[in-house]
Amino acid sequence: MTIQQDILPLIGYAASIIIALSMTMNSIVRFRWINIVGALLFSTYGFLIGAIPVFILNGIIVLVDIYYLKKIYSKEEIFDTLEINSESDYLIKFLNYHNNRIQKICPGFAYNPDMNTVSFFILRNASVAGLFLAHRDDKNILSVGLDYVLPEYKDFKNGKYVYFNLKDSFIEKGYTSVKAKANDLQYVKYLKKLGFNEDGDNYYVKNL
Repeated sequence: MTIQQDILPLIGYAASIIIALSMTMNSIVRFRWINIVGALLFSTYGFLIGAIPVFILNGIIVLVDIYYLKKIYSKEEIFDTLEINSESDYLIKFLNYHNNRIQKICPGFAYNPDMNTVSFFILRNASVAGLFLAHRDDKNILSVGLDYVLPEYKDFKNGKYVYFNLKDSFIEKGYTSVKAKANDLQYVKYLKKLGFNEDGDNYYVKNL
């Protein structure tokens, strides 16, 4: 058995596993990126074993994924906020409905109406894309209680809108920095990408 014959099945298995993994993604962006890798491997596999239909089909899938990713990243969206009363019925229903995912991101999170002086839904083209709850801490620190993004909108645009576009609004209200606690690795990655720096005890801080 040649080295090529040893490697070819591994490429096929790897492609199958990656394609299957992409199907488990809630985020359409993650799905597209992971699917590209799997389809590219399958296309390579098809070419190497002389299966031209496999090569062509998966090559087309790669191009389709690239097309839609380009569309996603270049799409102009209208962002807005919808401030909410701390005891809003919709807010309570929203938190209950998404509680399982919220607990994965913020283990132990429990809603406390008295701890949310800044409460708003993040809207993208008038659709709810996330929820932001925070309170004033030490007079000038905005302490984040929950920064939740719906799975289909996990592309960092929500975070960029909150921490960059709304920056002046926070400053006008007297805040000089934002503080968030992160126990989840994905949330840590999210915060760091948005310019937060570690401040000890799983806290991350961003100056405004």
